[in-house]
Amino acid sequence: MLKFDTAYYKRFYSDNGAHDTEKIAHLATAVHHLAAWWGINITTVLDVGAGMGMWRDWYHKSFPDVAVQSIDVSEHACNTWNHEQRDIAIWRPRRKFDLVVCHSVLQYLDDASATQAFANLAAATRHVMYLELPTKWDFENVIDESGTDLQVHHRSAPWYRTQLSPHFRQVGAGLWVPLNGTPMYELEACR
Repeated sequence: MLKFDTAYYKRFYSDNGAHDTEKIAHLATAVHHLAAWWGINITTVLDVGAGMGMWRDWYHKSFPDVAVQSIDVSEHACNTWNHEQRDIAIWRPRRKFDLVVCHSVLQYLDDASATQAFANLAAATRHVMYLELPTKWDFENVIDESGTDLQVHHRSAPWYRTQLSPHFRQVGAGLWVPLNGTPMYELEACR
């Protein structure tokens, strides 16, 4: 397994990395307000693979009344940024969250672990999940190799959709809702 240590975070979360505080602030703002557009009141958030805690920190600054539970598999990340050490492939929360964030996590898991992680994410999601998960096509056509970790599983979009479809409907922009969750207009949600 990859060691998510100081060198990892310095390389992939610096000014040249795929994620930084400003980018996450734009994304978190969009996700939060799109949920509000759908009538979803975000009061609880589970941040899976929280890393440097950028989603949690954005919520604490922007919506301090929202309760955020942040978890990560990395001992380094948990000790450095104060998360609970949990592996979403084997840990299932005892309660549901209004928003679950799973940002660049599942590509690190083998097939069986990823499949179990999807079931655990579904068990955790009350209203909406934000999922960023690069596919094989993304690695070949979109991703900037200089700022992205390439030592991950390169799976197809159909493989991921097969794992997601028993639990979620895609509603665009990386957002997924539970199958029996918030009603969506027909053209907002994929079948």
